[in-house]
Amino acid sequence: MTTKTLICAPILSETVSGILESVDKAIIKGADLVELRIDAIKDPDPQEIAWVIEEIAHPLIVTNRMKEEGGFYEGSETERTEILLKAAKYADFVDIELQTEDKYRSKIIKASKSIIVSYHNFQQTPSVPELLKIVKSEHELGDLAKFAVMPSNIQDTLKVLEVLSQVDNTIGIAMGELGRYTRVVAPLFGSPITYASLTSESAPGQMGIENTINIIHSLKNRW
Repeated sequence: MTTKTLICAPILSETVSGILESVDKAIIKGADLVELRIDAIKDPDPQEIAWVIEEIAHPLIVTNRMKEEGGFYEGSETERTEILLKAAKYADFVDIELQTEDKYRSKIIKASKSIIVSYHNFQQTPSVPELLKIVKSEHELGDLAKFAVMPSNIQDTLKVLEVLSQVDNTIGIAMGELGRYTRVVAPLFGSPITYASLTSESAPGQMGIENTINIIHSLKNRW
């Protein structure tokens, strides 16, 4: 993985035309890669998704986020993972949740070029030992680990940075207003990717692409 932190813009459009338009805007604003949120697409069709991915022609993460971790997909777990499996071979990265059943997860991992294994907790921030255990499990399965948690105080946000200081190849995020700063500080701790919004947030606390880029560059120049 490159040492430069990549700025990723999640794409949450319901239609193919909306996806392509949003991707173009994200690239113009400076996004290094985009994340196609299949779960945001209305009535997703695997063939249409494959076509869209090839049309994008820009570094891409694809995911079909489960509802339990902040996603919108309404179908069964079998359907959710089958759609992601069919998209996997076309994308640069596939993001699959750690809690996905192994019978589904293992197929997606085998079909993917690179895997991000993720954990999202919108209720709380686990302890540092618990987060390190989660990250270890993710690294055993994929190329990059990711955890995004909800802090209740500033000490919780510091847990995220503490974990990042101890591990490599890990994306760490504290969500919400309290954790907003971690999205631009995490790169100083080696986080390979951070997420920034195009128009609306895909997760609480995201900043705009241009602001995220400018702040990160400013911090790294002063570091």
